[in-house]
Amino acid sequence: MPFARAIDAEIHYEDSGGEGPVVLLGHEFLMDRTMFASQQAALTPEFRIVTWDARGHGRTRDEGLPFTYWTSARDALTVLDQLGVERAVVGGISQGGFIALRTALLAPDRVAALILLSSEAHEPTPAELTNARRFLDKWYEDGPRPALAEHLARFLIGDDDWYRAVWVKRWLARDPNATEVAAGALLGRDSVLDRLPEITCPTLVIHPTRSGVPRAHARELADRLPDARYLEIDGARQTVNMTHPVAVNTAIREFLRDLAISRSTPQTGLRR
Repeated sequence: MPFARAIDAEIHYEDSGGEGPVVLLGHEFLMDRTMFASQQAALTPEFRIVTWDARGHGRTRDEGLPFTYWTSARDALTVLDQLGVERAVVGGISQGGFIALRTALLAPDRVAALILLSSEAHEPTPAELTNARRFLDKWYEDGPRPALAEHLARFLIGDDDWYRAVWVKRWLARDPNATEVAAGALLGRDSVLDRLPEITCPTLVIHPTRSGVPRAHARELADRLPDARYLEIDGARQTVNMTHPVAVNTAIREFLRDLAISRSTPQTGLRR
């Protein structure tokens, strides 16, 4: 299995291969790289899709120590280093989007464009922190955990019974301690709102209207980025790339094709 070696972790990734532009995608909190199966199937081989597991998730191996999304951004760059890729489109959903934004801030010369789904640049709200702490405290108890997992699946996925069953099974098999450490990065994240004007690469912001991210936050993310296009997908929940793959894949494909056009004709299309 392919791993990119950071100082204190081995970051697992999956590479579709091919000669197309590289698109590096990061997953939602408590999920893993497999949530992008529909994107791999639909966008390959025109694009080279690379998905990876963040610390505390999937098959990535780490020491279980606290980390931040700035650490994760460096992990994303480590994956690109392992592949010998100087510049890529970087994206992700929710947590993956938080990481992608920080990757662009750390290494703007290596990020050709951003794809942000169900994401934002804000820090957690007080209500989010309170609710998450209550959830995590109960998550340690064997009795409530199955019901909590079902509730979380309904919140993130919605009415898709198959996907809910898949992810609930995986969550119940997870080490609760790994969940606590990963949650530390999610709940301890800093706001990067004021730094968004530094990110000048083209960006696609996709907001599902039933996401846990407030619409105002998604709009502010798109409005503050200098070169962003914004798309809402009505009725979709957080994991919109799984539940509404046709709409998401179409939007990503058109965005990436427009990037290719703008490279060949700099006077038109999206700014570079």
